[in-house]
Amino acid sequence: MLTDARASTKSGAGPTDAALVLAARAGEAWAQEALFGRYARLVLGLSQRILAGREEAEDLAQDVFVQALSRLDSLDNPQAFAAWISTIVVRTASKRLRRRRLMVRLGLRPMQPIDPDQLVSSSAPADVGSELRALYGALSTMPAEERVALVLRRVEGMELLEIAERMSLSLATVKRRLTAAESRLKQVER
Repeated sequence: MLTDARASTKSGAGPTDAALVLAARAGEAWAQEALFGRYARLVLGLSQRILAGREEAEDLAQDVFVQALSRLDSLDNPQAFAAWISTIVVRTASKRLRRRRLMVRLGLRPMQPIDPDQLVSSSAPADVGSELRALYGALSTMPAEERVALVLRRVEGMELLEIAERMSLSLATVKRRLTAAESRLKQVER
């Protein structure tokens, strides 16, 4: 079966996600490495855009892969690995943002402003760069739930239903959080 999993491909680009997940569940180290190799950029990029910092994002990405690979048995649809690991990123990043905000409130950590220039590509069109700078400038003042919803919508370009899935929330709750985040963003822009 595992040799079949290694050989089964969709487009000649290697094993499918489902084949890799099944092999990784069976303890095959090569399959775990392949899942990491296939999704490391996605996980790190999403982590960085939500947390707005490279160093903390790298730490989060490592934690996400440890969680994902140790809980592969809980993945109902092995072909949905990308969506599943993105959900783990979103949940874990949200927890970190809430913890960070609490530590700032308690005086255990200084408030660190977000440097949009680290996050916005120099090759981005001027209007996109300007919008992203304004967005990242306002994020540090937002509660974690609003911040994550806004990043998923405005930076990642996700649809409302996809955001609801990633955040494990109802569509109505996502809409409320986005409305609140947009309102805060407008206040900062004034």
